[in-house]
Amino acid sequence: MPRELPNSQNLESAVLGALMVFPNVMADCQDLDLTAEEFYLPAHQRLFECMTEIQESSMPIDQMTVISRLKDKQQLDSAGGTDYILGLADAAISPAMVHSYIEEIKNKAQLRRLIYTADQIASRSYQESEDIDTLLDEAERSIMEVTRNRRGSEFESSREISIRVIEQLNELRNHRGVTGIKTGYSALDTITNGFQRGDMIILAARPAMGKSALALNFVNQVAKRNDGCVALFSLEMPADSLMKRLMSCESRIQSDKLRNGKLSDADMSKLNEAASRLSERMIFIDDTSSIRVSQIFSKCRKLKSEYGTLSLVVIDYLQLITGTRADSRQQEVSDISRNLKILAKEMNCPVIALSQLSRRVEERQDHEPQLSDLRESGSIEQDADIVMFLYRKNYYDKEKEEQEETEVIDLTLAKHRNGSIGRIQLAFEKNISRFTNYAAVTGDDIYAG
Repeated sequence: MPRELPNSQNLESAVLGALMVFPNVMADCQDLDLTAEEFYLPAHQRLFECMTEIQESSMPIDQMTVISRLKDKQQLDSAGGTDYILGLADAAISPAMVHSYIEEIKNKAQLRRLIYTADQIASRSYQESEDIDTLLDEAERSIMEVTRNRRGSEFESSREISIRVIEQLNELRNHRGVTGIKTGYSALDTITNGFQRGDMIILAARPAMGKSALALNFVNQVAKRNDGCVALFSLEMPADSLMKRLMSCESRIQSDKLRNGKLSDADMSKLNEAASRLSERMIFIDDTSSIRVSQIFSKCRKLKSEYGTLSLVVIDYLQLITGTRADSRQQEVSDISRNLKILAKEMNCPVIALSQLSRRVEERQDHEPQLSDLRESGSIEQDADIVMFLYRKNYYDKEKEEQEETEVIDLTLAKHRNGSIGRIQLAFEKNISRFTNYAAVTGDDIYAG
């Protein structure tokens, strides 16, 4: 025998009766965002809809007005009939109790939505034709939709807002250091005030410019300097190779040695120390080669649920993500870009997505990237809060590239939605894939300590 869904019919009758006896009760209903769909009985839904219409037409809500309007709409019988509506007045409660009654009605409605959603998930789970990753993502989304805050935003007075803003400004004034996610790169943190939570950041460059290496440095430094975990989705490189790069960078042992195994006892000692430091940082790597956006959402939600907060999500790189079917690749990339911005807001952390640039960069004499070079979709620029370009001048001068083990790299902020744009310089040690502040030559080494 099927169980009755959670409901509060008596409370619904009491609130509807109060609405016809104490018309000001409608203000409480509106304040708590009570809707007709949240009533359990269809008759009560029609009654509340009718009362809402009367309120919107600036007429008084009373029994006779409600009965008359329902007659005009030929809905009197489906709303319980005249005797039922007149009897609701006997169930009316004091306006002082209405608030708690409405809250209970809404709670029961939310339980019903949760049961309905769970049934939908169960029903779809029996259909074996469904793609499992899509199903899991939609299940998570639908459950989250039920659990979201039911009440919408309300008006705030200018006095309340101004007091809050002044408090924030005083806090900023007295705060030392950056307010966002610290990257350790002082010039970058100065411009951005740290990567801000909810921002989508594009790091773009032509191949061989070092964007994957810089992204890995961001992962390491953010995990080192901030609370919360860091997620790295690598669609090109396996997790073991990434860890070798991190260990090379952290220990300053040349990456070639980690590939060919020509390591001394001293090298192994340094690598063990580096591995110990890295193991203490909450860095999580996923090297699924053809990951979908839905899988990225799912895995990030799981990390956030287990560890409380995310400091950074890095995706290497955007164009390799498997998107939903679209009319064109450009539309597909646009959808992926838009979803990554949603991911940043939902996870409340910065999301760095690496992106390729078009070949037009190579055709220009100076080879310096521009926003128009972002490959496959103009929406990448539109969705991003920050667009950064990496440029190695020495790459186009082969003689210099071969001679210099450490070179100066330009990192250009070409777009910064909430701040200034500009160019900073980083020192790049190619043989250990290590980026440091250009001032490191004078002792400002972010890897020290």
